[in-house]
Order: sequence, then structure tokens, then C-alpha cells
Amino acid sequence: MEFFGGDDPVSNPFEVVKSWMQFAQESGETDIEAIDLATVDDHGMPNVRIVYMREIEENGFVFYTNYDGKKGQELLNGKAAFNLYYKPLQRQIRVRGLVEKVSPEQSNRYFLSRAEGSRLGAWVSKQSQVLDHRDILTKAWKNIDPSKALKRPDNWGGFRVVPLEVEFWGMGDFRLHDRFCWTRKNVDDTKWEMNRLYP
Repeated sequence: MEFFGGDDPVSNPFEVVKSWMQFAQESGETDIEAIDLATVDDHGMPNVRIVYMREIEENGFVFYTNYDGKKGQELLNGKAAFNLYYKPLQRQIRVRGLVEKVSPEQSNRYFLSRAEGSRLGAWVSKQSQVLDHRDILTKAWKNIDPSKALKRPDNWGGFRVVPLEVEFWGMGDFRLHDRFCWTRKNVDDTKWEMNRLYP
């Protein structure tokens, strides 16, 4: 099966990501934005968890989270990787790159686009901190001022992964998989080097 239209795919990996996500959506895939996000702590110990990629920009992939949580703190190390996998379609996308915060204005826009309950949840959750009893969280939820939903918490917002490497994998017969990898030396490069890889 050819996933790229021969040996000369488009030169911009962001266009391939968009194309594959659109194909996944049209094929009935659910949670097409769910990515396995990998970070490391200050000791080099890795962590991985699923988050939702909310925006594909001209030069990066954006998601939102609590800045004070373990994930948010590890992202401040400035590097991350993520994996996007569509098992029924036998396709996978791997991304490695540098991390930066999005602007407060961009975070505000996305925050206000969320459901009210999700906005209030961002205020209530002290992400990754020890919770002695579930009742503490439930009580905080019941007692929160609904007007809080109108303003983004200062410790909540977006991160952007600006890739240095994007690899696409498509399953092949007899494990002769199809792999292409786009790389660049720094995040300001608009020209990518593309190579086909052995499976």
C-alpha cells in the first residue's frame, strides 16, 4: 500500500499531517487529535500521557494544559515528542521538537471556546498535586463562582511543539512498512530534508 503517492511526497510535513488527519476523520476514526505526549523531568526520567492536539499552525502543533502540573513543568524543559496512531488505518505519525508557550491572547481565545464546565474545571484542579479525598475536589466544584468561567486561570494555557523531525509510518505487507522522515536543523528552517527509511 502506498501512503505518500510514490517516492516524491509533498515537501511540507504539516500538509501530510493535515491530510492524514482528514483521511482519519473521513474514515470514521474517533479522537483523531489524541496524541501520546512524551516529556522528561529534570533527572531525565520520561513520562508519557495522552493529550489532545487542538491546533496545527504553520510551524507547530498546539495543545493546552495546566502549567503547574507535572506535564506543564516538564514541558518547560523545552523539548518533547509525541505520537499519533490510527490503528484501523495502519498509520502512525511521530514528532520530535522544541517546546514554547503560546501567547496569553491565544490561550485566552481557546479557553473561552471550551464548554463552561471545562473552564470551571481548570480553576478547580490542582493538577498532579496530592488529593487527600475526592470530596475535597467535589466540594470545590460545587462551591466555585460560575463567573470564573469568564477568565482563564494564569496557570493554564497553551504549549506549542515546533518540530525538528516528523516521521510518517504506514504498515506494509510482510512488515515491509512505508516510512518517510522529514528533518531540519533548526526551527526557523523552512526547507526540510526528506528521506525514505527502511522499515
